[in-house]
Formats: sequence, C-alpha cells, structure tokens
Amino acid sequence: MAALAQGTMVDDADRLRAQAYTLLAQVLARPPSRALLTAFAGLSGDSTPLGRALDALAAAARFTSADDAEREFNALFIGVVRGELVPYGSYYLSGCLNDRPLAAVRGDLRVLGFERAPGVAEPEDHIATLCEVMAALIECAPLPTQQRFFDRHLAPWAGYFFADLESVGAARLYRPVGTVGRLFLGIERDAFALAPRTAP
Repeated sequence: MAALAQGTMVDDADRLRAQAYTLLAQVLARPPSRALLTAFAGLSGDSTPLGRALDALAAAARFTSADDAEREFNALFIGVVRGELVPYGSYYLSGCLNDRPLAAVRGDLRVLGFERAPGVAEPEDHIATLCEVMAALIECAPLPTQQRFFDRHLAPWAGYFFADLESVGAARLYRPVGTVGRLFLGIERDAFALAPRTAP
C-alpha cells in the first residue's frame, strides 16, 4: 500500500507503535525470511505482559528455521483447501470472504489516499494489510484519523483473530505472535479510548 504523506511529526512513542504494527504486518503477510527471524530473535522485552510476549517471540524465533517457519505459515494461513485460520476482517465479521467489511476498508483507503501496490492480490481486509496501513497512518496522519481507522477496521475483530492464533496447538512461532498482537491491540484500544475525540 502507498499513502500520501502529510508531514506529520512522529515522536518516539509513535515510532514504537509503527514498528509494532510493521512487525505484525511482516510476519503475517508471508512466511518470515531468515533475516526477519534473526531480527525477531534479537527482540528484548521487559516485565510487562507485552514485554514477556516479545521475549517469547524472540525465543521461538531463535529455534525456528526459515523452512519450519514457512511450513507453519502455510499450515496456519494457506492449507490445502484453507488454513487453520482465515486472517480477513470479512470472515470474522460476516462469516464470508469479500463481504461488506472489505468494501468499507476499500472505501476508507480511497479517502485516505492509499493505493493497492502492483501485483498484490490479497484483499485489503487481510490482517497484515490493516497493520501495514496503521503503521503508515502513524507516520503520516493525525491521531483522530488513526483512531477512526482502528475503530472501524481492527477493533471489531483483530483481537479475536490474535486470540485464535494464540490457541493453535501447532503454532510454535506464531503462538507468541498471537500474544503480541492481542496485547498490543489492547494497549492501542485503551489509549485511543483515553484520547480526546476530534474530527479527523
């Protein structure tokens, strides 16, 4: 996705938020490369629940090869007919793919100035795409715009997706990804709830 830059200043806290969304987008869009696994292995958390989840992700990445990560990704999200999880907003919100939630995402992306990158076939309500958009919005859009996109397209379903990812028994690498995603989105939701609501 590509967005129109608006010259918004980004502080350190927002930069960390954007990095968290980017981390989630990268590991959910495609099987992680060896380089990405190495980057994950270098993560270091703290004593908070999210910090401990990052430590768990780092530990899992240290003992996961790129081939194993690809097999796990394919089993979870691709499968022979379908993977164990379906990472699309339409599926979680309506039980069908390519339904009204996807149309709503596309409409908002057009208004925000985002365009589908050439060669990308995934529908825009894929969890990785939505995380990528949030990372971009943090860099180029004011907080109320970020909040509106989050409230409309992530808050209603993404927490359930990440909780489901946490519970998949065979997800050695992706179980801590689920924990990181669930906890991080909870922090985002709580922070947005405290933010003053103004027109985007």
